[in-house]
Amino acid sequence: MRGSDRADRGNSPLDREDQDIAADVADEGDSLLALLPHYYRGEVSQANNAQDRIDQTTNWAITVIAALLSLVFSSREMPAYLLLIGLVVLCIFLSYEVRRYRFYDMYRARVRFVQENVFANALQPVGVEHPRWREELGTDLREPTFKVSLLEALSRRIRRIYGLLFVIVGLAWIAKVSLFTPETQWTEAAELSGIHGFVVAGILGTFYLAVAVLAVWPGRRKAKGEIHGENTGDWK
Repeated sequence: MRGSDRADRGNSPLDREDQDIAADVADEGDSLLALLPHYYRGEVSQANNAQDRIDQTTNWAITVIAALLSLVFSSREMPAYLLLIGLVVLCIFLSYEVRRYRFYDMYRARVRFVQENVFANALQPVGVEHPRWREELGTDLREPTFKVSLLEALSRRIRRIYGLLFVIVGLAWIAKVSLFTPETQWTEAAELSGIHGFVVAGILGTFYLAVAVLAVWPGRRKAKGEIHGENTGDWK
């Protein structure tokens, strides 16, 4: 036992027996197997709750954009810059969803970790994926870390959901400043206070270029996923 561990035990208000109760479970195979299902269900519940939070954010983003489109196209007098506000709102929702997705991926990764190293080997005992899986899982429970980077999470959410929403708002803005304001030049309909329409269009073009770059880069997933390609067949 390390000196720091002994010092911690000496300063702990718990008795030695209380401190070692979990370690005793780890040394007994039956006790550990009885404990693992409870832990597994807890991680599955955490992953499901995180997924629900992601879905709520997505639903709110779609609802707000749908309401904004209805408002903007309800009258010719409605200004096109309201759609630019919609882009800002989408970016805010995207920032929330990226963070929630990273938490979801952390819980999901733990669920897969147990499946790979416990249940898969119980059904087909050919060895575990990670020889030191108990140590690795214990370390992650003590010091949780995100398994997917911020950039990769951002890219995945843009490709899955927000890229389409950005495109819808962009096409709506083009239609609003051109087709729905035939009495004025599109540059006049697109301009903001003190900003020429060409400049506004240039800023939007730069924004959408950045979104496209984020959507395709990084193209290859670094964080470990769940599905290993496609292997269709008769198995159900």
